[in-house]
Amino acid sequence: MIIDKKNIDKTKKRLVLGCGALVYDLLRLIKQNPSLSDKVNLQCLPASWHNSPQLIAPGVEEYLSENSHLYEEIYIAYADCGTGGALDRVLEKFDAKRIEGAHCYEFFAGTDVFERLSEEELGTFYLTDYLVKNFNRIMIKGLGLDKHPELFEVYFKHYKKLVYLAQTENEQWQKDAQQYAKDFGFEYEYRLVGTGSLDVVFEEIDIQPLEIKD
Repeated sequence: MIIDKKNIDKTKKRLVLGCGALVYDLLRLIKQNPSLSDKVNLQCLPASWHNSPQLIAPGVEEYLSENSHLYEEIYIAYADCGTGGALDRVLEKFDAKRIEGAHCYEFFAGTDVFERLSEEELGTFYLTDYLVKNFNRIMIKGLGLDKHPELFEVYFKHYKKLVYLAQTENEQWQKDAQQYAKDFGFEYEYRLVGTGSLDVVFEEIDIQPLEIKD
């Protein structure tokens, strides 16, 4: 599709197209910065794709094929997220940008912190606020562990530790995450990291950083 940018309505909002697992943090940023609602159109794709990264690039391409002409700027609230470079190839077609990093764990924690965690224990399983809150739906039912518990060894054979990279301070979620680690037989570590570089999707728009609170 060839877009004549001369005919684009410059008042159209920036499109931020993101992973559904980030929707709460993106909405909190917008709520804390009301002016964003006049400048940004937020759309999210299914959070379940967190477990099926092969769906991400085709899904993004389908959405942008139908809607990219409505916007002058497009920011993708995804990292590579297991697409093996396929997402970047899609974004090149639409002159879109994404958050740097391999996955949300890296851009939440920061590359340096994430690399240190990986070096300390390669077999580390990571959770975010969204994944803790939706653990049973996404991790247990989503991976089929509720019906086929024998799959646990297939998925988690080489994992030894669970690290909860928290965006907010929430005592109940901390307790839940610690219990999940115990249930899985993993060591447990909690780190309050906030939203990291998530707000890059709003770059060049004057915003306040997201407050860390429950």
